[in-house]
Amino acid sequence: MRRREFIRLLGGAAAAWPQGVRAQQPAMPVVGFVSSLSPGDLTFVMPAFHQGLNAAGFEEGHNVKIEYRWAEGHYDRLPALSADLVRRQVAVIAAISGTPAALAAKAATTSIPIVFAIGGDPVAPGLVTSLSRPGGNITGVSFYTSPVVTKRLELARELIARGITIAVLVNPNNPPSVTEGKTVQEAAASLGQPIQIINASTEGQIEDAFATIAQQRMGALIVSSDPLFFIERKKLVGLTVHYSLPTIFADREQAETGGLISYGASRPDAYRQAGNYIGRVLKGDLPVVLPTKFNLLINLKTAKALGIDVPAQLLARADEVIE
Repeated sequence: MRRREFIRLLGGAAAAWPQGVRAQQPAMPVVGFVSSLSPGDLTFVMPAFHQGLNAAGFEEGHNVKIEYRWAEGHYDRLPALSADLVRRQVAVIAAISGTPAALAAKAATTSIPIVFAIGGDPVAPGLVTSLSRPGGNITGVSFYTSPVVTKRLELARELIARGITIAVLVNPNNPPSVTEGKTVQEAAASLGQPIQIINASTEGQIEDAFATIAQQRMGALIVSSDPLFFIERKKLVGLTVHYSLPTIFADREQAETGGLISYGASRPDAYRQAGNYIGRVLKGDLPVVLPTKFNLLINLKTAKALGIDVPAQLLARADEVIE
C-alpha cells in the first residue's frame, strides 16, 4: 500500500503530523487499542466505538485489525503495553478510558497517530497544546468540562443541609481526578460550601477514605471521574450504602450498579466519536471534541435504602430514574 500522508494539523491546514507518521501501512491496517480498564468494564460502550469505526468505513476483521491491551486499573502497566504496540508498528493507537493511558501512549511514540477518549481535561496534563490545535501526533475526545464537575456539587448540595461538609474522592495518581477536586474546591469556595478532598489510589485506601468520611461526619460525597473508581464501582456503591452516604458519581454504570446519582457526559457518544476518529485519522487529523450530551441518572432504590427523600424538582430534571 502507498504511504499515507497525515498532513492536516488539527484546526490548521498549514502544519502536518510528524514525518514518522507517514510510515508504510500493511494491506490491513492495525489499530493498537490500549485501555486503563478491563474488557468487562467497556461492554456498555464498545458497540458504540465499533459503530463510529464502521461509519468511517472500517470494520474489524474485514479491513482493519485491532490489537487490544488492557491495564485492568494498574496504571504502571500502561507504559509497557503502549511500548508493545509501538514495536508492532500499528497504524494508529486508540488510548481509551483514562488520561494515564493517553499519557503512556504519548510517551511511547512521537510518530504513530494517537486518538484518546478520556474523561479529563487534555490540556492540563500536557496531552495537547490546546483543544483547537492539539499539535504533534495526538487528538481525540474529552468528555470533561468544568460545568459538569460543578453540577455534581450542586446536586450534592440539594441533598444535604447547608453548612455540612461534602467530601470529594480524588485519585492523586491521576491528574484529571486531581483537577476535578480543585475545580470543586473553587466552586465550593464561591458558595461558602465546606469541602474536604479525600485521596485514594488503591482499593484499600478507598475503604480508609470512607472510614474517614464517617468519622468526620461529612454529609455527602462526590466521586471524581477516574478509572480506578470506575473499576471499583461495586465496592464504592457498597460502602455508600453501608455508611448511608449520599453520593454523586460521574458514570451511569455507577448509578446502575446501585449508586444514588450519576451526572456526566454520554460515554457511548464519546466512544462513538473516538471510533470514528480512528477511521478518519488514517485520512487526516481532527480537533479535540468536547461533549454535547449529558445524562442525569437517579437511583430511587438506593435513595430508599439510604433513607433519602430526593427532592421532586431534582427528580423532574433527571434524564433517567431507576425505580
